[in-house]
Amino acid sequence: MSDSDRGQIYDDFHGAVNMTAGEIEKWLDTDESQSVGQKSSGGGESTGHRSGRRIVDILRTNKTDLSDDDYAHMRKVVGYVHRHLAQRPSGDVGDSDRRYSLMNWGHDPTKKS
Repeated sequence: MSDSDRGQIYDDFHGAVNMTAGEIEKWLDTDESQSVGQKSSGGGESTGHRSGRRIVDILRTNKTDLSDDDYAHMRKVVGYVHRHLAQRPSGDVGDSDRRYSLMNWGHDPTKKS
């Protein structure tokens, strides 16, 4: 992966993730966070919840210490957030599963930029 690719992914990630590591961590402890998302067979943690924990780790890692796997996950986060924002339903999303899922991925659609 080139430095240019890494720079673009880093910028896109920080544009898509509008919550701080602390905000995400606090959110992941809520019942609402744990109630949404696709879970593997047998229950357990959802894909989005697991991603949220990884996002917290990435946000707390120095840019120079990020691995290729971190950048791959950052790209996945950007794709998820952009896809779900493009599918925005009409009406209030304040207390919706859609918002909760996005927040597991580090983006609160109700947060003012």
